Amino acid sequence: MISLRRANDRGHANHGWLDSWHTFSFADYYDPDFMGFSALRVINEDVIGPGKGFGTHPHKDMEILTYVLSGTVEHQDSMGNKAQIPAGEFQIMSAGSGIRHSEYNASSDQLLHLYQIWIIPTSIGITPRYEQRRFDQRQGRHLVLSPDARDGSLQVYQDMTLSRWAFRVNDSEALSLQPERHYWLQIVKGDISINGQTAGTSDGVAIWDETQLRLAASSDAEVLLFDLPSE
Repeated sequence: MISLRRANDRGHANHGWLDSWHTFSFADYYDPDFMGFSALRVINEDVIGPGKGFGTHPHKDMEILTYVLSGTVEHQDSMGNKAQIPAGEFQIMSAGSGIRHSEYNASSDQLLHLYQIWIIPTSIGITPRYEQRRFDQRQGRHLVLSPDARDGSLQVYQDMTLSRWAFRVNDSEALSLQPERHYWLQIVKGDISINGQTAGTSDGVAIWDETQLRLAASSDAEVLLFDLPSE
């Protein structure tokens, strides 16, 4: 089964300094049909104005992943981390037993564009931690998250993996799937066919009970592929 979540069907909130699109129910946006998918709880696509951002606020028992598409995040947290996260880098935090952090657009004149993704962990009350990393931008599929940090990936406390997959126009690839697993494709940019269904920039695709994934790009494209436990 393949279910397409069109970008324009997502929840939307424009606060002036923040333009945010919500794949799943978040803040004032509520849709009982989109409360999450497997271990995914939040996929927000945010554009943040120059010098603006989220003041210090708490999190607990959540894996929080940030992927910066353009601009730079200024991050500070209660673990003593103070860092900048430039475009192309991934940052993950385990909120665990509790953290407080802030996130701002580090630029005074440029917009910041990012994805923030929340993943429900397998364990609660773990010691909070922080990591960030840049991954090679070459074409193909590259592991970003895994439970055991294999192949240079960032660690996540969940039975899942996340891969970044880059395509050139007219590239096509196939991947065997485990029908008992759930998969989510987030289209970061470009136009791509997924088992014959077409999707474009910012669309999401839920996949389950499938044995093969066939992708064909009609433009340069980038997708995030989440391999998740069954619900």
